[in-house]
Amino acid sequence: MKKIVISSNTSWFIYNFRLPLIKHLQEKGFLIEIIAPFDEYLEKLGNEGCSCHEIVIDNKGKNFLKDIKTFLEYLSLYKKIAPDLTFHFTIKPVIYGSFASTFLKIPTINTITGLGTAFLKQNLLNKIVKFLYFISQKKVQKIIFLNRDDYTLFIQNKIIKEEKSLLIQGGEGVDETFFSPQKKELNKTKFVFLLMARMIYDKGIGEYVEASKIVKEKYPNTSFQLLGFTDVQNPSAITIQDIKKWEEANLVEYLGKTDDVRPYIANSDCVVLPSYREGSPRTLLEALSMERPIIATDVAGCREMVRNGENGFLCEVKNSKDLADKMIQMIELGKEERYAMGKYGREMVKKEFSIKTINKTYIEMIESLI
Repeated sequence: MKKIVISSNTSWFIYNFRLPLIKHLQEKGFLIEIIAPFDEYLEKLGNEGCSCHEIVIDNKGKNFLKDIKTFLEYLSLYKKIAPDLTFHFTIKPVIYGSFASTFLKIPTINTITGLGTAFLKQNLLNKIVKFLYFISQKKVQKIIFLNRDDYTLFIQNKIIKEEKSLLIQGGEGVDETFFSPQKKELNKTKFVFLLMARMIYDKGIGEYVEASKIVKEKYPNTSFQLLGFTDVQNPSAITIQDIKKWEEANLVEYLGKTDDVRPYIANSDCVVLPSYREGSPRTLLEALSMERPIIATDVAGCREMVRNGENGFLCEVKNSKDLADKMIQMIELGKEERYAMGKYGREMVKKEFSIKTINKTYIEMIESLI
């Protein structure tokens, strides 16, 4: 049986975003080897029939010596596993995993899930990361992009060649059967906004908190919920202490973390993601699939999900006032208008972002290489 390595900077990412693909590959007869930093989700992936291997990846730091160590760990693991194909997600696995697989002449598919903090500013770090992408992707067989902005940026900057690139808008897609419409049961009298993301400022959480102040002046009986991990390894990480201060000021309600977002989406009236840049935000697809309207920033990754005025609203990036205006506009829509937005969003997901269609594309690509 042929072996496929799937690697990311967190096993949480693989478990939550790539498990349907893994199961599909297993059904096709492939053995799946997982490489990711250790946490409880690596154990869960093991329970799903995957062989799991721990690696140390410094997601937060810029220490090149640590990154060289990561490369050497990939090299050692790939010699040991002897995979037929490697599949990398997220920045450091895409770069350092590719160096290792290229050195050992292992076919590789990479997915650019998002460009991260390094691409938000034009500085030395930005230049270094672009160069690392350029040299690491030279011998890679296929590079997948999840939005047109990232795809265009890499092509125009000659970081990669167009012939080895593929645009799959919607990324891992969404299972519209699992994320099915549910009626709102709790907080029936309170309008609920929900932001689901890792707790980092680059997701626009600061603007979300500022917008809550503005909206509550006009509509005090409005809830602003946050759902996701705190204290993550990221330069713009938000601490639990920050969130507690916002809760004490009655600005937000922190829901913690979960492996099943469906009850929280079902209890919301609108899902919000004021991110500075995305690859292809799964949370917006999940909300749309459950017939919830969305508000998101007019940036790479987010704008592809929003049909402005049809399934939600676009707002300006890093502009809490404009975000608040769109939230107020959403509140002031009639229930029937929001319901129509939700229906439109679900139909869009079924036509454009179904996981069945996207998994079929992945399988065809994999089978063409091994």
